[in-house]
Amino acid sequence: QVQLVESGGGSVQAGGSLRLSCAASGYTYSRSCMAWFRQAPGKEREGVARISNSGTYTSYTDSVKGRFTISRDNAKSTLYLQMNSLKPEDTAMYYCAAKPGAACVFSRELSPHDYNYWGQGTQVTVSS
Repeated sequence: QVQLVESGGGSVQAGGSLRLSCAASGYTYSRSCMAWFRQAPGKEREGVARISNSGTYTSYTDSVKGRFTISRDNAKSTLYLQMNSLKPEDTAMYYCAAKPGAACVFSRELSPHDYNYWGQGTQVTVSS
């Protein structure tokens, strides 16, 4: 069965960095669009970034552009999110999500409704 396991979250001060990882199994990872979402307490789940199956194409929500980088290693079936210059407003539970066997549709808004499988999440806390 499809499994997504996130790691790398933690507590950092503003301006710091974290690198999240998501280990995928149970499906053909290299043929699947992958994405990162986040959800802060009392807020809706928000799309952060997505990456095409080959890793060639990416997109980001405006608030993280220039600070976060999504990448993938298809040989290791692992998704990454490098987060630099972190801000307190980045505090949230971060989730990776997969669309097994499907390509990203970059013309569409990054929506959680378009993703079939989710990890359990990893907490990121940024203090000021």
